[in-house]
Amino acid sequence: MKHFLRVVTQFFVFLYCKCLWRGLKFVVRKFTGRCELQRICYNNKHGARRTLKIESSLRYSKNELLQSALSVHPDKVEKTIDDIMALKKINPDTNPQLSISLQASLLQIVGYRSLVAEVEKLRREPYDCENPEHEEMLMKLWKELRPDTPLTGRISKQWCEIGFQGSDPKTDFRGMGLLGLHNLLYFAEHDKATALQMLHDSLQPKHKYSFAIVGINITDLAYSLLVSGALKTHLYNVAPEMPSLLHFQQTFCYLMQEFHRFWIEEDPSDIMEFNRVRSKFHRRILRQLKNPDMALCPHFSASDLHLVNL
Repeated sequence: MKHFLRVVTQFFVFLYCKCLWRGLKFVVRKFTGRCELQRICYNNKHGARRTLKIESSLRYSKNELLQSALSVHPDKVEKTIDDIMALKKINPDTNPQLSISLQASLLQIVGYRSLVAEVEKLRREPYDCENPEHEEMLMKLWKELRPDTPLTGRISKQWCEIGFQGSDPKTDFRGMGLLGLHNLLYFAEHDKATALQMLHDSLQPKHKYSFAIVGINITDLAYSLLVSGALKTHLYNVAPEMPSLLHFQQTFCYLMQEFHRFWIEEDPSDIMEFNRVRSKFHRRILRQLKNPDMALCPHFSASDLHLVNL
């Protein structure tokens, strides 16, 4: 019986999507004199609410021009908007704000795709101890987190003091590649006071955890939010146009601080509870991102971006 009801439900959903919804859009356009893209732009403020709806409208359109708009190069966005306006027979002189709104949203959409590619490239690049730039970044991380303690050698147990597992940090970057190092260094450089305080707290017996390893793990969490599309809500609300790597790193800093607070609130008995706490934290962030008006808000003073709950 349940299987039968599921099949019937799926049939009516299919019928609605393929027939009734298209018919309804046709009627609404005739009644209002506006196409779906116009209605979305005029009825939704700039941000995730508008951009997510525009993205969905373009993706499920039967027109190839509209579908391909989602993957155009950023330099071609302006021309693509002109083509869409011509296709929809919309006069840009009488609808000047429409092209501006569409362009802003489309830049967010293609920018998100570019950001995913950029982050993926960093994640796939392994740490190379023979690369001077990689080694320089690692040395900078030590100096930021241990400013008063000289490192006795490149291979040293001292790395455990900032939360690496062994005497050579390169082995800990295997999962997230250079992305993990980029994020840790960005946090240490742009909000040094908070990073140092969190490192200090992580060394206390009551709430002990490995700072650098957790940073790499939170990088993985931020990466999964990005590639799954869950982070669109946040980035579409905070990036006026194209989301950048800076936005992603700001988000990582926020997640690090929030996880630190969450870890202390959960009061785990030992580090063996890390996976449970991390999963619970991940679910909480996902619930927050389901709100189309949500923008994750970092609490560090160095932020030059104002990420607020709209």
